[in-house]
Amino acid sequence: MLLLLLLLLLLLLLPSDSADLVSSPSSLHHAFPFPSSYQRRPSRRLSNDSTLSVTSIGGALDINSPRPNKSLREAGQNAISTLLQPPIVRTGLLTATASTSSTYRAPTTRDIPPVTLTNIPKADPDSFKHYISRVGPLFDNLSRLRQDPQPKPQSHAPTSPVLSRHNSATSLLSPTDSPQPRRRSSAYARRRLNEPTPLSTIPNVYFDDNFQLENPRTFDVVSERAEIAPGTAKQEQSANGAPLPPRKTLASNAILQEKLSWYMDTVELHLIQSISSASTSFFAALGSLRHLEQEASDSVSRIQKLRADLAKLDQDMAMGGLEVANLRTRYQNMQKLANAVDQVARVVQDTKNCEELVEKGEYDAAAGAMLRLDRLVAGQPDPSEPSSADLHDLRSLHALQGLSDSMNQLRFRIGRGFESRFLETLLSDLRRHIDHVPPKDTLRRWASTSMRLRGLQTGPTAYMEIDDQFRKDLLASLHGLSNSSQTAQATADFREAVMREMKHLIRKHLPSSNDDDNESVTSVATRTSKAASQQEKSITLARNLRAMDEETAEDMVVNIYTDISEALRRLSIQIKVLLDVTSTMDAPDSLKSPMSPTSRPADRSKSPAPRISGIQEELSQALDMSSLLGQAVDVAHTQITRILKVRTEQVNHLPLERFLRYFTINRLFADECEAISGRSGTQLKALVNTQINTFVRAFGDAENQRVAQTLDSDQWEAKDFKETDQALLSRILEGMSSDPAIWLQGTRVWEDPSQPASTNGTASNGETNDAKTANRPAYIDETRYILVSSAISLLRPIDDFLALMTSIPSITSAAVPALIDVLRTFNSRTSQLILGAGATRIAGLKNITTKHLALASQALSFVIAMSPYLREAVRRHASSANKAEVLGEFDKLKRLYQDHQMAIHDKLVEIMTARATSHVNSMKKLDFDAEAKRNADGASAYMETLTKETGTLHRVLSRHLAEMDVTVILSQIFASYKEQWLKAFQGVEIKTPAGQQRLLKDAQLFDSKLSKIDGFGDMGKTLVDVVGAKTVVQEKQDPKDVAGEKPLPAAPGTEKPDSQESKKIMTEDQEQEEVKK
Repeated sequence: MLLLLLLLLLLLLLPSDSADLVSSPSSLHHAFPFPSSYQRRPSRRLSNDSTLSVTSIGGALDINSPRPNKSLREAGQNAISTLLQPPIVRTGLLTATASTSSTYRAPTTRDIPPVTLTNIPKADPDSFKHYISRVGPLFDNLSRLRQDPQPKPQSHAPTSPVLSRHNSATSLLSPTDSPQPRRRSSAYARRRLNEPTPLSTIPNVYFDDNFQLENPRTFDVVSERAEIAPGTAKQEQSANGAPLPPRKTLASNAILQEKLSWYMDTVELHLIQSISSASTSFFAALGSLRHLEQEASDSVSRIQKLRADLAKLDQDMAMGGLEVANLRTRYQNMQKLANAVDQVARVVQDTKNCEELVEKGEYDAAAGAMLRLDRLVAGQPDPSEPSSADLHDLRSLHALQGLSDSMNQLRFRIGRGFESRFLETLLSDLRRHIDHVPPKDTLRRWASTSMRLRGLQTGPTAYMEIDDQFRKDLLASLHGLSNSSQTAQATADFREAVMREMKHLIRKHLPSSNDDDNESVTSVATRTSKAASQQEKSITLARNLRAMDEETAEDMVVNIYTDISEALRRLSIQIKVLLDVTSTMDAPDSLKSPMSPTSRPADRSKSPAPRISGIQEELSQALDMSSLLGQAVDVAHTQITRILKVRTEQVNHLPLERFLRYFTINRLFADECEAISGRSGTQLKALVNTQINTFVRAFGDAENQRVAQTLDSDQWEAKDFKETDQALLSRILEGMSSDPAIWLQGTRVWEDPSQPASTNGTASNGETNDAKTANRPAYIDETRYILVSSAISLLRPIDDFLALMTSIPSITSAAVPALIDVLRTFNSRTSQLILGAGATRIAGLKNITTKHLALASQALSFVIAMSPYLREAVRRHASSANKAEVLGEFDKLKRLYQDHQMAIHDKLVEIMTARATSHVNSMKKLDFDAEAKRNADGASAYMETLTKETGTLHRVLSRHLAEMDVTVILSQIFASYKEQWLKAFQGVEIKTPAGQQRLLKDAQLFDSKLSKIDGFGDMGKTLVDVVGAKTVVQEKQDPKDVAGEKPLPAAPGTEKPDSQESKKIMTEDQEQEEVKK
């Protein structure tokens, strides 16, 4: 590569008249290694010829020739010397020695085209691998030769193996142009004898891997910044005024030409030495190649002969044996084909048999036949039927590709059959269990799990009883489903069937959704032509639900709830049995399609444990107990909620015991569903809670109306406190510390409801008690209470409210205000009827007597006495959040009753005070002196009336009120008497002793009649003393006037009372007189 670059550079440097530059060869040696500038270099052609002759390129160099001075033979057209000649010389148009000065001129810048740098493509190192692999051994041999010391020249050697630079140069010269001897140093002489000029004398730029002569910078370095043509004056002035360094012309730079020639000679010498060193091994390798070629030719001849022998042997012996082997193979193939045809016939026949078994419903036999058919198609022998014929795998047979669809259809039908059997086994067991268990047993089981009825004894749970036949049927169905790979589908269908069964259990207990009355009017043709729409059926069903009576509706709810509960319980047991049965199953053979070559029945049966666990896991995922039961509960709650919403109005007006049973049934059912599925049933509970609050309000309103009606119709007569009334009172008093059992009677839903009790324990309003028979009173803490029918009837709503709060403690906060309203209604209505005299207009009473007032006060005292018991009973059931507020209502109610009672007592005192005032006025109008003359023995009428009225009041109060109340009332009355009568007696004027005596008789009558009453004190004696202390004023009277005096009329107060109150008292006195008679 370097040599070629140097040649190219030299071509550029040589002028056209280079042939004239040939001179004496001695000049080359006089300036070695670099000639002087004034010496002319010998012709480059001679140097090249010598080089080419040595390297055998274009000619041969005969070193041992006896004529050393003879010239070399003519070089070829590709010799370096030829290439270095000018073009006109190389073509033969001009001799080398001819002068070219007349025809050649130096090139100018116009003649030399501009150099365009081209991108030289980089060679891939991999492309030289083949060349390196061939040249590598030669290069290794060359390296070893270089490392070995050069052998000493033998004395007997005819010629020297190494040619010096001088010898090669002188051999090219003529005998007359012998080189001039030069003086050399000893070191240079030793180097020249042993080795050529080292390559280090050549600049490194020529050895650069990226050496590119077309690069301007590289060209400047190689040409030593010589210019191709002399620069013009204009060019010299265009250097920005800076002086340009001196540059030589490339065509006339002889020194540069000599340097390049010297570099080429050095490279040539090194090439000659390398080639001469490698020539020995090269010719040895060439001889080895010729020997190998001869051996290869011999081997080919032997192989051809061997092939001929083998062909003859095949023709004589092997062909006959091969024919026999082919016939035997053909026979075996025909035998296999016949067996395969028989096997295909058996496949077709077994397929028909499977279809017949499926049509008959014999799914177990069909499943077994399908397994045998699978083995037959797959070429697997049946263990139960050993066969002598060889079986073949027919799964890749194109003729049976259509059979795959038929077999898949059969598998699907078999799987559906097992699925139907699976569903029938579970659902029939579910329905049989539901029909077998009575609803009362289910209710009793619910109650036994309740916290309040833990002591209830129940029998064994029927839903946990599983017989062996059910397990066997279930196991057979699971085997079939597993074989047909229909387990997942069957479990999904079972979930849907359970949801449908839940709806069916609800629907079968509902009334008919057809309007029988309307259908009876229409004709059959009309009914068949126009079927009722779903909306019409819903409307009819809702109307029939509302028309149901209490007992029928309760039976419907009980039957629905108990059926759903037993179904859910049985369903949970069935799921557990399913998982238990799968754990005991043997590894089944699958009915998977055998047409896939990768699935082999024998391989599938080698791992039973993973197969069983897979079935069990598949069942457990598909039949997730919590999910399935929760979904069933949600479906049931949704349907039930719709039914209960329809009967909301009827539920709000149920009797208390029926409502308690209704609530208890719903509560127990909700708890049962939550225990089974873990879901609280928010929708159902919310509806029932709404119905409870509505019922409490409706129940309170109804009781308010009933109490008001009872008060309006009451005649305010004392009634007997019967045993039923005493039982109610005893329960109310007992509720202070415990809950009576009868209050929880409504929660015992497994028992028949009790007979409805009478509205109250009193006789009807039309009955009249015998006056001679004493009325039986009520007792609270040994306190006697004479009650009217309205007061006795108040026990029933109180008992009902307490029973309601006991059975449903959560509604205490809503029930207490309703109870308070009932008691307030009783209080306000009593006030209107008695104090407001409303009974005279509503109940038909003539007037309101002190007995009515006393009975009203007694009724109020009765409620006040029960108030602490009610308060404690409510406190036990009220929640801690609003307990203080609830109990405060009872305290307010008690104060309200006490204020009312005090108003009645004040009314009694006011009436007697008014009567006393009336009698005092009558007394002031009397003339005791005249009265003494007219009736000297008797007392005045006003005093007799006063003492009689006071005694009657005392008897009435003593009979109906408590002793303490009687004492308090009479004490107030007597205080009023003392104040009024003391002033009245002190203000009377007595003129005669007879008059004083008459006044004294009135005071004595007052004292004798009322002194035995508690609270009277010494008021009578005080009046007697006042009368005794009076002075008599004597006056003369005309006898005529005395004789002609007419009797004074009776005191107005003794005949016609002045006020309505006196009428009432007189009426009471008359009634008492009639009773005595």
